[in-house]
Amino acid sequence: MRTQTFERLAIAIGVFLCALPGPGVVCAQGPVADSPAIEQRVDALLSRLTLEQKIDLIGGVDSLYIRAVPEIGFPRLKMSDGPLGVRSWGPDTAYAGGIALAATWDTALAGRMGVAMGHDARARGVHFLLGPGVNLYRAPMCGRNFEYLGEDPFLSARMVVPYIEGVQSQGVIATVKHYALNNQEWDRHNASSDVEERTLREIYLPAFEAAIRQAHAGSVMNSYNLVNGVHATQNGHLNLDILKKEWGFDGILMSDWGATYDGVAAANNGLDLEMPDPNFMNRKVLLPAIQAGKVSVATVDDKVRRIFRTAIRFGFLDRDQADLSIPLNNLPDREVALDQARESIVLLKNDKNLLPLDLKTTHTIAVLGPDAWPAVTGGGGSSTVTPFELIGIMTGMGKFAGTRAKVLYARGLPTADDVFGNTKFVGMKTADGKVDDSKAVKVETFDNPDFKGTATVSYLSNLTLWPNGDGSGTPAKAQSVRYTANYLPEKSGNYVFLAGTDSGNGYKLLVDGKPVLGEVPREGRAPQFVELPLTAGTPVAIQLDYYEANASTPRVSLGIRALDDLISPEALKIAAKADAVVMAVGFDPSLESEGYDRSYRLPFGQDALLEAVSKVNKNVIVALTGGGDVDTHRWLANVPAFLQNWYPGQEGGTALAEILFGERSPEGKLPISFARSWEENPVHDNYYAPAVPAGETPHVKYAEGVWIGYRYYTSTGKEPLYPFGYGLSYTTFDFRNLQVAPKDASVSGKVTVAFDVVNSGKVAGGEVAELYVGDPSAKVKRPSKELKGFEKVHLAPGASQHVTLTLDARAFSYWDTDANRWRVDPGKFVVYVGDSSEHTPLTADITLKP
Repeated sequence: MRTQTFERLAIAIGVFLCALPGPGVVCAQGPVADSPAIEQRVDALLSRLTLEQKIDLIGGVDSLYIRAVPEIGFPRLKMSDGPLGVRSWGPDTAYAGGIALAATWDTALAGRMGVAMGHDARARGVHFLLGPGVNLYRAPMCGRNFEYLGEDPFLSARMVVPYIEGVQSQGVIATVKHYALNNQEWDRHNASSDVEERTLREIYLPAFEAAIRQAHAGSVMNSYNLVNGVHATQNGHLNLDILKKEWGFDGILMSDWGATYDGVAAANNGLDLEMPDPNFMNRKVLLPAIQAGKVSVATVDDKVRRIFRTAIRFGFLDRDQADLSIPLNNLPDREVALDQARESIVLLKNDKNLLPLDLKTTHTIAVLGPDAWPAVTGGGGSSTVTPFELIGIMTGMGKFAGTRAKVLYARGLPTADDVFGNTKFVGMKTADGKVDDSKAVKVETFDNPDFKGTATVSYLSNLTLWPNGDGSGTPAKAQSVRYTANYLPEKSGNYVFLAGTDSGNGYKLLVDGKPVLGEVPREGRAPQFVELPLTAGTPVAIQLDYYEANASTPRVSLGIRALDDLISPEALKIAAKADAVVMAVGFDPSLESEGYDRSYRLPFGQDALLEAVSKVNKNVIVALTGGGDVDTHRWLANVPAFLQNWYPGQEGGTALAEILFGERSPEGKLPISFARSWEENPVHDNYYAPAVPAGETPHVKYAEGVWIGYRYYTSTGKEPLYPFGYGLSYTTFDFRNLQVAPKDASVSGKVTVAFDVVNSGKVAGGEVAELYVGDPSAKVKRPSKELKGFEKVHLAPGASQHVTLTLDARAFSYWDTDANRWRVDPGKFVVYVGDSSEHTPLTADITLKP
């Protein structure tokens, strides 16, 4: 508590001491509050611009800049992708993913991360950090879940405020994104997130609201998707009614890159800056619209004012943004990355106290799996950071063990490229009876998207046209292509069929005439796979229909491999001789990324590898890398230890080794719920939109309403696999002496909740005290528990800490759609305190009176 208070105070003092920007004044901190002096300066700059110059200014330039206006002294403003590091301008510190940060439940650490990223931005002359991301974890497949802060709006809001304050304390604008309801990557430009107002306000907007009202973020980024049928960049309800009017946002609302679809609609409905280029909000579109009275000059002026005002408040007109005294590889900030990784790892299972490993009795350790080496720091897309140095799981284990134990390594599985490139189809027989392997795949290319008419025929030796192939041998103007071949299995058993294509293209795979895999031509999913039984010597007919969206060279691949042959014999030999096995499984930037959704299952072969290893070694420790939960049913019962590693940043291997060997006790807590299966997730029936004809908008109905994650499980009595807030430790903690005052309070008053947390175990550790509130007497149906407070504590064995949390009116409120406001119904409320949404041993009733 004391550390958090001091760090937040330091940030606040830094902001306060930043002098009001003016000619000749250097402002190393920021931002300052708006003032009449700033507005006078904005007016003076605006008066010197022509209408054409104003329009030019509200469109980006050169991908990552706001254009300069040298004649008025306005500099070019530089941006960088985030939110896991300042990644656009060369190597940088790779911080843990947003969901990993949320798993720390450490608000002070979020502030430290923000300050560190502010340092990194200033070292590179960056004015805008394009982060943090605060879209909620609605379903596990969303490709950007790893960037976001979990499933709970209160936790997300609490974590994002110090993050933004930290970034902006260094004179760098934080850009909170993606506003709003960007909860899937599949078909993100076209899909509409359809949600009623109460769900919008209670679940999906609170983190954005806190970012604006509490942290005063200088910039907001609109999302690609539509919201209730209207694109976010032209959604007046989101941008004008809520963001700018209700929340009082006076900064810059920018588009995501290529997320503007109508210049006039965007201009009139709140978008201030089109990025990366003015494809819609430009002179060609807006000048005629202004002349016709469809867009006012005042509307354009307001956008330019926001750009000028924000730049002045942050001191950009009065200093060089690049601070060359800050090292590009800033070593003190590596400690922030290491602390994130240490605090975020969640121990989910530890049967018979297998962990921590004892180096006195553990002499040989096998580290296996695709994520063991090289290091996997984060997911894919615009958040990907290239670090100066990084420590992966195999490297971290080896460095920690040193000469005390042998660390053996094997990947255990082939790469996707290897499966694609080493699949042999049955070659065509020539007239003389020989087999021509170069003609194993027949290629029929159609000049339309519907496989109609007469095809141009050619041949290929295999189906490796993506990701590294160039499609040679097929016409460059293909609209649809049918690939046919025969595959002859050498032995009986299950086989993996693996297929993938570029985002935006589609395919359908048929095996012996039956569809088994498919992808429609949208921004799609990672490579897909299916396991099918085949019989030795019995050929199967393969048909792969490929749909090319943009009339370019075909980019699709298909690979087939016997499931048994996927697993390397070396991996099983190493596992059999080891005292313990660390299985590094999960995803990587090629499998979980912006631009497409991932699978709920582990990537191909990993379930089989886990099953095989657990048969030869009983001391298997699973370290799962990824942005959320996965299907565990094939292996979880057979492994004694299971940790969620998230995407841990550049120091993940060091942190995991420290925890596995007991130098630190695990202290991460789940910021999401782990479902027992995808079918038991409350979003299962509503995640993807029903198919619609080309050109129509697919509508994703958020029919589960406010009952997502733990709100659903605690309200229905259904048990998740692992609950929200859950995480094991090497020690034990008790919650005692709950006191609530007053027990009869006014609906507009405050309630204090106090209790003790005691480390009742034998080692030091960290615990998160979680406070939930229930409203059984509400006039509307509400979740049985909602997180409304928490505090992280670190305690020595036998030590205790008195925790005091305060609940205000918002903690007891729900959104009254009819009244369009937050509402508290007088009556009985229940306070719950514990260490997860399912374990709250302290409870108390209170009554709120009108």
